[in-house]
Amino acid sequence: MAEEFPFDISPMYEGERIRGKDFYVELGGPKKPGFELVRVAPMDEVEDGKFTLIGPDVPDIPEGSSIAFAQIYKVAGEKLEEALEGVLERRVHDFQNYIQGFMHLNQRYDIWLRLSKEDVKKGVTFKTIADATMMLFRNELPFIEKMEAIYITDEEKVNEQIHEAKEIYKKRDERTKGLHDEDVDTFYGCTLCQSFAPTSCCCVSPDRISLCGAITWADGRAAAKIDPEGPNFAIPKGECINPITGEYTGVSDMVKEKSGGAYDRMTLHSFFDAPHTSCGCFEVIGFYIPEVDGIGWVDRDFPGKAPNGLTFANMAGQAGGGKQIVGFLGVGIGYFGSEKFIQADGGLYRTVWLASTLRKRIEENIPEDLKDKIADESIPDIDSLKKFLLKVNHPVVTGVIRKVDNKQITEGWTLKKITGKIKNDVLKYIEESGGDIDLDDVADKLALSEKQFMQVVDKLVEEGYIEM
Repeated sequence: MAEEFPFDISPMYEGERIRGKDFYVELGGPKKPGFELVRVAPMDEVEDGKFTLIGPDVPDIPEGSSIAFAQIYKVAGEKLEEALEGVLERRVHDFQNYIQGFMHLNQRYDIWLRLSKEDVKKGVTFKTIADATMMLFRNELPFIEKMEAIYITDEEKVNEQIHEAKEIYKKRDERTKGLHDEDVDTFYGCTLCQSFAPTSCCCVSPDRISLCGAITWADGRAAAKIDPEGPNFAIPKGECINPITGEYTGVSDMVKEKSGGAYDRMTLHSFFDAPHTSCGCFEVIGFYIPEVDGIGWVDRDFPGKAPNGLTFANMAGQAGGGKQIVGFLGVGIGYFGSEKFIQADGGLYRTVWLASTLRKRIEENIPEDLKDKIADESIPDIDSLKKFLLKVNHPVVTGVIRKVDNKQITEGWTLKKITGKIKNDVLKYIEESGGDIDLDDVADKLALSEKQFMQVVDKLVEEGYIEM
C-alpha cells in the first residue's frame, strides 16, 4: 500500500512517539498556532487529489523548527453531509498516525504534529503526507468520492484563518443545545485514542462532549450510522442507576468491554465517583485541591503552574493514558456549558481556580454570583488560595450546595486537628484585639473560616485558656 511513498504506512505505527531529539520540524503544538479542518463541499467544488501548499515546504524549513500549521481538507460525496465534518476531522488523527515517522496529537486548534529527521532524509514533503492522508481516507471511507488538501505553513495566513475555523467549531458544538441525556435512548462511544491510551473509553452524550472537544452527540450518531465498523459506536443507555452522577448500565457495560476489564463502572457527571476515563487528548484537566476541598481547571494553552505546583503537561502525564483516576479529570471545553457539568460534585460552585486562558473561553458559563469568587494564576499557591477563598466567602468555605437537588454536599472548612500553633495564634489574636473579633480580619491574618475559628475558640474554652 505504501510503495509510492517514501515512508511505510501501517496501523502498527499508531502510538509512535517522536521525541525532541528526533524531530525535524514541529507543527503547531505548544509553541505555534495550528488547526485542522474538514469541510464538506459540492462535487463540482472539489478537485480530487489536488494539493495546495501556502508557505514553505519541508526542505525549506530549518531543522529543529517549530512552525505554524493548518491542514484543511475538502471532501465531497453523495452520502456526505455537514454533520459529518467533525467526525471526519477526528479521523485525521487516526490516519496520520499510520505514517511511519509522523506523529499527530490532539485536534481542532490544539493540534501538535512532529515529522522525524529520518522521514526528511527519505525525501518527505508536505505533499507526500497529504497524498497519504487522502489515500487512507478514500480506502477506509469509500463514501468519500472526491477529496483535496490545503496545507498552510505561513504563520500570518494560519492566524488569519484560525478565527474562521473556531467559528465553525463553535457552530458544530451548538447543534445539541437543548437536548439532554434523558431525552435519548442511545449515547455514542469513541475509541479513536486507544492507540495512545489503551483503556480510553470516551462516552459522548447530549450533555457531555468528547474529551477532545471534537465530537458531539450528533457527530457520534452520524459517524456510527455511516461507518458502523469505525471507532464511533452506539451505546444503548440501559438502566439509569443514578441520574445525578450520570451512571447507566449501558455505559458501564461499554467501559468494561472496551477497557479490557480494567474498569467496570463509569459515570458521566461525577468528578469523584467512578469518573470518566481520561486520555491525553483532553482539552482541559481538572484537579482536586484537598486543602480547600475545591477543584481547579487548566487548559493546554496555559503555560504556567497551577496552585498544586503542576503544569498541564505534568497532570496530563499522570491522568492520561485512558486512566480513571479520582482527583483528576479530563474534559472537553464544551462540557463547561452543560447543565450537568460535574453536577454530582457541585458543578462550577465547586470550582475554586481557573487558568485565565480557560476562563476567557468559558466566562459566559460562570454564574454571576461566582464570577468574583474564582481565583486565577494571580493566586499562585495553596496558602494564597485559602486567603482568597476566605476573603470572597467562596461556597467551599461554608459548604457547597449542589443545584441539581439543593443538597449540601460538603460540610465547609473544618479543622481535622487543632494544633498547638493554631491555638497559640488564635489566643494571641484574641488578646491583641481585646476580644473585638472581626471575622474578615481573622480570615486575612489567620486564614481561618468562621467555623474553623470557633472550633479553636471552643477548644480554648474547654481547656480553660479563655472564658466565654
